Amino acid sequence: MKRQFPISFYIIAVTIICYLLQNLSDWLFGYDYLLLFGAKINEFILQGEFWRLITPILLHGSFLHIAFNMYALYSIGPGLERRYGISSFITLYLIGGLWGNTLSFLLSKNPSLGASTAIFGLIAAQGVYIYKNRFLLGSAARPLLMNILMVVAINLMLGLNPGIDNWGHIGGMLGGLFYAWFAGPTYGVESTITLGNVIIRQPKNPRLVTIGAVAISILLVALKILASA
Repeated sequence: MKRQFPISFYIIAVTIICYLLQNLSDWLFGYDYLLLFGAKINEFILQGEFWRLITPILLHGSFLHIAFNMYALYSIGPGLERRYGISSFITLYLIGGLWGNTLSFLLSKNPSLGASTAIFGLIAAQGVYIYKNRFLLGSAARPLLMNILMVVAINLMLGLNPGIDNWGHIGGMLGGLFYAWFAGPTYGVESTITLGNVIIRQPKNPRLVTIGAVAISILLVALKILASA
């Protein structure tokens, strides 16, 4: 049986390819056309280019930008993927990106791009996973949660620097929290007289959670467009 690489690695590969194409476009034409047609630019979203609420997660502004985000995905992605499964993990990643770019569209006039919206969604989902399974994890749960809170706090403080889209990060976290809380797996123990078996309680309707997450984003964007008309 062939060993299957985590889907996180494929996301990393696609993102790197997009970054190389960005640089190739800039080298050949003197302009980054992927950025032009894919970044979160409010004026174009208001004109109906709604794909810009998701495509920024594939684009990056510098080598350090993509290196930091892809290292974070490499570090946290495979573990979450094992717990959620491939389809739910991809959904979680996309919802983090969608909610991050949606909140940025609502509250920030500046153009933005990067996978950090989706990465913050993963970080939030990791926190929810630990919290919901804290009784099973025992004494390890508290320091794990504190580490996540510390990482979030440091990154949000760094996000106060000009050029960093903190609203996108916060939106990504909210998206990850929403999906993980309602559609994330929870472990339990089925006990007998002599032993206990650890089981995974999967949510009953993860598709409804996905539909709800997308519907909330659509509603907020629609309200923003109506307010701007």
